[in-house]
Amino acid sequence: MKNPVLDIIHQRRSIGKLVLPMPNQDELDAVLNAAMVAPDHKQLKPWRFTVLTDEALTAFGQVLLAAAEAKSDGVLDEPTRQKLLNMPQRAPMIITVATDIKEHEKVPPFEQLLSAGAAIQNMLLAFESLGYHTVWRTGPLCNAPEVKTYFEVADKDTVCGFVYVGSSDIKMPCRDEQDLGDFVTYRHR
Repeated sequence: MKNPVLDIIHQRRSIGKLVLPMPNQDELDAVLNAAMVAPDHKQLKPWRFTVLTDEALTAFGQVLLAAAEAKSDGVLDEPTRQKLLNMPQRAPMIITVATDIKEHEKVPPFEQLLSAGAAIQNMLLAFESLGYHTVWRTGPLCNAPEVKTYFEVADKDTVCGFVYVGSSDIKMPCRDEQDLGDFVTYRHR
């Protein structure tokens, strides 16, 4: 079956090192608007996005270093320090996605968290449709206090991940077909 939406879903792959060009403002706005229409019970919009480019990537590296130092009581070797500082430099744009959980009797927090994940998936597919590549990263420092403070994420909320965005000429191999029988059960009664 040939379908452009399914083609994008099946061809999208995470690529770890991304370069310029990155999306322009109109493209970024289109992608963020796609994120805003993710499944969202009661239209709570339980997410917040922070877009980092340029010098903000360097500042984010400093935040990751501070978080790692706090976690390790300041005992980090120089290669580890450099790795942390360079992590945000693996793409020209990073979009941080965090929950903004709302109290609602019909929409529990876990459902709002899933909604934020759906918003991220919409972004990944929208970027792919525009010819850009992405990788959704988290890691052990994702919800460190220093990181949450930097992104103004409340204690009750979760940093769901960092969407690295840019371009790449890497050609990824096709995915292997999956046997749906390993994952799907059909019940008719």
